[in-house]
Amino acid sequence: MTAAVLVHDLVKSYADVRAVDGVSFEVPQGEIFGILGPNGAGKTTTLEMIEGLRRPDSGEVRLLGEPSWPRNTALLRRVGVQLQASAFFERLTAREQLHTFASLYDVPGTHADEWLERVGLTDKARTRTEHLSGGQKQRLAIACSLVHDPEIVFLDEPTAALDPQARRNLWDLLSGLNESGRTVVLTTHYMDEAEHLCDRVAIMDHGKVLQLDTPEALRAALDARSGVGAAPASLDDVFLDLTGREYRA
Repeated sequence: MTAAVLVHDLVKSYADVRAVDGVSFEVPQGEIFGILGPNGAGKTTTLEMIEGLRRPDSGEVRLLGEPSWPRNTALLRRVGVQLQASAFFERLTAREQLHTFASLYDVPGTHADEWLERVGLTDKARTRTEHLSGGQKQRLAIACSLVHDPEIVFLDEPTAALDPQARRNLWDLLSGLNESGRTVVLTTHYMDEAEHLCDRVAIMDHGKVLQLDTPEALRAALDARSGVGAAPASLDDVFLDLTGREYRA
């Protein structure tokens, strides 16, 4: 089976800074895959190159067997993207925003309304986006990225800047996104989020993937090295073991 996402030796530099340094991984269809790391680790740059929004200096990306760069119009209907900073059309209500995005893909308005209900914003349908809370804007942005039913959805720090309750409400939504075989790739700097949501996690720092496995396997490997009697490992402990320094989101 062709991998939903194939990334091979991806590199991107800015002046003397190598933001992404030889990143490689594969994501099978139907998986929730997390790219975890502190701010400045290279997560967003990696995701933008995978999405075809930014040109790699070198390396290869394939989505559903198709190259994502140069910008591949054949993938537009098959891929959904939620950017780190939500961008909406001005002076539109939540419903109008979603209907506008749906029209770009010739998706009927009734289907857009279904997504408004799925993300729990039916009661905010007539509210202009500038009056929505941070969590409501994030849910609307995710609905806009999913309204055309893409096979792969990319989410860049989908719960950043949300309060703990809003984050957990959004987790409930994200947990169901890979139903019907949908593949989800997300970036996060929250350890607990990666453990809760992701089937596998790539831990990044300074542009490199330091380790890639299931959260359970990463913790178990460290537990085995730590020996009998040690406290159960967390992903924070794994990061400390890999880098020699404490994790700072």
